[in-house]
Amino acid sequence: MTRRPAGHGGAGGLARRLKDYAHLPAERALSRLGHNLKRPVFALPFYRYSLPGLTATALTVTPADPWPGRAEAGGALVQGVFAFAGQTITNPAPLWSPPGAGAGWRSEIHSFTWLRDLRALGGDAARRQARDLAHAWLEAHRTWSLPAWEPLASGRRLASWLGCFEFFAASAEIEFRHRLLASIAQQAQHLCRALPAGLGGAELIAAAKGLIFAGAALPGGEAWRQKGLEILHRELTRQILADGGHVERNPSRHMAVLRDLIDIRGALARIDAGADRVDVDAARGEEGGARRVSPSELTAAIEALAPVLRMYQHGDGGLGLFNGSLEEEAWRVELVLQRAGGPRRPIGEAPESGFQRLRAGRTTVLVDTGMPPPRGLDGHAHAGALSLEVSAGRERIIVNCGTRPNDGTWHGAQRATAAHSTLVLGDTNSTQLLSSGLGRAARIIYCRREEKDGGIWLEAAHDGYTRGFGAVHRRRLFLSPGGGDLRGEDRLEPFGHRVPRGVFAVRFHLHPGVRASLAQGGDSVLLRPPKGDGWSLRAAGALVSLEPSIYLGQAGEIRRGQQVVLSGALGPDEIRIKWALRRLDTKRG
Repeated sequence: MTRRPAGHGGAGGLARRLKDYAHLPAERALSRLGHNLKRPVFALPFYRYSLPGLTATALTVTPADPWPGRAEAGGALVQGVFAFAGQTITNPAPLWSPPGAGAGWRSEIHSFTWLRDLRALGGDAARRQARDLAHAWLEAHRTWSLPAWEPLASGRRLASWLGCFEFFAASAEIEFRHRLLASIAQQAQHLCRALPAGLGGAELIAAAKGLIFAGAALPGGEAWRQKGLEILHRELTRQILADGGHVERNPSRHMAVLRDLIDIRGALARIDAGADRVDVDAARGEEGGARRVSPSELTAAIEALAPVLRMYQHGDGGLGLFNGSLEEEAWRVELVLQRAGGPRRPIGEAPESGFQRLRAGRTTVLVDTGMPPPRGLDGHAHAGALSLEVSAGRERIIVNCGTRPNDGTWHGAQRATAAHSTLVLGDTNSTQLLSSGLGRAARIIYCRREEKDGGIWLEAAHDGYTRGFGAVHRRRLFLSPGGGDLRGEDRLEPFGHRVPRGVFAVRFHLHPGVRASLAQGGDSVLLRPPKGDGWSLRAAGALVSLEPSIYLGQAGEIRRGQQVVLSGALGPDEIRIKWALRRLDTKRG
């Protein structure tokens, strides 16, 4: 698969960049503009001489990278197969920018996060390949260039090189280690000058992590570490909501931030155990100076994020598909939670983040009842107001369609309301989708939850269809105590003095493993997961039909599936669509 990357040259590229700037908050727009204006200076031949040299051949502290890689992917890399960001290129030439490589592929190869895969494979061949690729990068990128020295790729590369140093560099020849560490010092100095560089959200934390790693590992790196910790202190306040959710409302990015914070905690602990001790008081900085994150603040952030990540889990241990998230591998999610520590019981609701979890028996229901992320952090946000997902035991039944990160072919379709298990009116998105983020957004009017006698009631409404159609969408759910009966009601109520017009469709996308068939009479659908009990989805107040669907929930895969669609037309009166998802084995509730 090859694809020409989207260009930014010419009038079209300029217009797009201006739109991107306009969508950012003023502080980030100015930061990005300032960084971009400095690029001609970075590109000057003598710029490299302003970066420090380093004669060390060993690390002061070796930061740990405790996350397992994929041995299969490592084996492919040894064979010259580079599969990144949903794109596979064999024996790329030139290595770092082959024709047809997308922006996501280029960013991934420059990040070196795939060193974990070679480490997981192990053996001399994997170690040689890691060294050869690192040496090739050092030869090709002695001076600043894009995308190699782009701030996010630089931060991730620093963390990867240092985290995997014991695997591929510690036993290498002195000359290689010297060149590697000298380049790390130069990259860290440049990154220290560049950040925040207009980055935000999870990406800024990932870049700051690389700076902190470099400051921890290299002699004389205190200034880099301090800059990274200052950024982290500011961003933890901005990015972690009061209920412990991450501001981008994307379960995958939530987990990535938690992983990065766990890594940073580990790096600081290694410093604390050595001669270069950092205590809480020192982390507060000089009087009048910038404040750095303290170990206690870092621990508090990790403890806040962990319960919300557990809330996002389905019965199979993977994550719900909201706002660009992927399922992720269940054992990896659990590993992050184990290393985060804290209680093992998931919370039922995160009102600031805008998610609800209904759990009874073996049934789990996840519902998006929140407002979109703020401007500048909504580039991957979806128009999925009041969408839901349902799993029974380890079987996913109702899902959202998921995402193909860095794949422009799917960017618009995967974010659309129709790609979510919720109501769509007039084949229109409930929230306006822009290339740079979101426009007019659906507001959650209210959200109420009640638990009584083992059953759970949830009712919420949004106003995403008031402007174009004069209607409010209200969704009401009830999960029975045993989890075998999920009842729902979707209402479209007239808003103001307008008479609503248009057609509606309540969509329930099914996991591709679920087989679906219309029952006799046409008012219900029989659902058969690969294992476990079958289910019946019955509806009243709408026409029931089965249509094709697409599932993008697993990284690198596009799978065909089906969706149950409850459709009809609006009129002058309120529309009520009642439905019930019931387990066919009634003995279990």
